[in-house]
Amino acid sequence: MHMNTDSKKKRCAWPGEDLLMIRYHDEEWGTPLHDDAKLFEFLVLDAFQAGLSWRTILHKRENFRKAFDQFAPSKIARYTDRKVKRLMQDEGIIRNRLKITGTIANARAFLEVQKEFGSFDRYIWQFTGFAQKITRRKAGDPPQATSPESDAMSEALRKRGFKFVGSTICYAFMQAAGMVNDHATTCFRYKDCREGA
Repeated sequence: MHMNTDSKKKRCAWPGEDLLMIRYHDEEWGTPLHDDAKLFEFLVLDAFQAGLSWRTILHKRENFRKAFDQFAPSKIARYTDRKVKRLMQDEGIIRNRLKITGTIANARAFLEVQKEFGSFDRYIWQFTGFAQKITRRKAGDPPQATSPESDAMSEALRKRGFKFVGSTICYAFMQAAGMVNDHATTCFRYKDCREGA
C-alpha cells in the first residue's frame, strides 16, 4: 500500500511526524465504516487504549491482531482462563487482565447484537441517526472528548454487557469509524470523509 506522507498536504495536527499515525489518519480515521469485522477491531483497540495514547495501541496493532485471532469475535468469545494466562504473558500487547477479560465479554456481547439486529453495523449507527455527524472543527481546536451520542452509546452498550465503553472510548470509536467527521475543516481528509459518507 502506498503511503502518502506528502508534507504539502494539510492534515490534522495529531499524527505529528509518526509515519504509522499519518498513514492511519490518511487512510482510516474518520472514513465511514460499515464492516462488522473492522468495527469489532476498533472496539477492541479502543478498549485497550483506555488510559493510554492511541500511538501506543497503533504501534502494537499487528501484535494484537496475532494475539486475538485476527479480531474474530466468534473465536475470542470462546477464550478460556488458559488463553487469558497466555495473553498475560504476551509482551507484544497491553497485558491488562481486566482489558483482556473485557475483550472476551465484548466479543460475546457483540455476537448477541449481531444475532438480534442482523449486523453490529445496523445497531451501532443508530446512535448518529444512521448518518455521519460533521463537527466542523477549526485547525488548532482540540477534538471534543464526548458527545450526547457517545453518552447514549456508552449507556446502551453497558446495559448489553460491554466493558470499557465509557463515553470517551465510545467517542473515540465514533471518530475512528467515521460516525463523526472530526477532521479539521482545513485537513484534506475532511472533504474525503464527507464524500465517503
